[in-house]
Amino acid sequence: MSTAQGARARARIEVTAAIKDEARKQLAAEGAAKLSLRAVARELGMASSALYRYFPSRDDLLTALIIDAYNSVGQSVEAAYEKAADAGPARRWVAVCEAVRAWGLGHPHEYALIYGSPVPGYTAPDDTVPAASRVGHVFIGILRDAHQGLGLAKPPLPAELRPEAARMTADLAPDLPPETVTALVAAWAQLYGLVGFELFGQFHRVVEDRETFFRHAVAQLAHGVGLVYPQQGRASAR
Repeated sequence: MSTAQGARARARIEVTAAIKDEARKQLAAEGAAKLSLRAVARELGMASSALYRYFPSRDDLLTALIIDAYNSVGQSVEAAYEKAADAGPARRWVAVCEAVRAWGLGHPHEYALIYGSPVPGYTAPDDTVPAASRVGHVFIGILRDAHQGLGLAKPPLPAELRPEAARMTADLAPDLPPETVTALVAAWAQLYGLVGFELFGQFHRVVEDRETFFRHAVAQLAHGVGLVYPQQGRASAR
């Protein structure tokens, strides 16, 4: 790459970052539904036509913000997993859940973007899937460690749910029991519900010591997915 090409590439990276930073400010102030390329361009002193060379549409900019948010929470969760590698699976589960909560509290508007209400008129493309899957892969890794160690207690699974459980297991984690995968999906939804309730005010005048409450709640979720046996930590190849 020539010096001129390198300078252009760096300039594009810097402008792209500035566009996304301004878009995040708009998310905080107005919400994702009101995100406007023209407003972003105006705040940056750019012509709208120039901004379209970076993001051809609002949906393209939203997709970039969504991928960044998923990668950010994914990095936080993966770091928590690695830091707790010497702990048993149940403790790692709690540590990872706490990382999701900490990220949400530190990035409330990005949390709302990826785990809140859908943006009207926007459909996330397949490009978002790898980043969106990072947190789930960590939880699956924790359960896989336990399954390959002393084992998992199998949660109850009603007969009428078994076909759907088999489908989810084939899609998400074929090496885990269907009972475990079904419980994991339920726990995943409950985790984001806990964080969302705290972020969006539903715990106001209900839960005061929210950190302690959260830690207890996610420990119960760990028990619910079958992490009931005391086990030592070990690295998992996710």
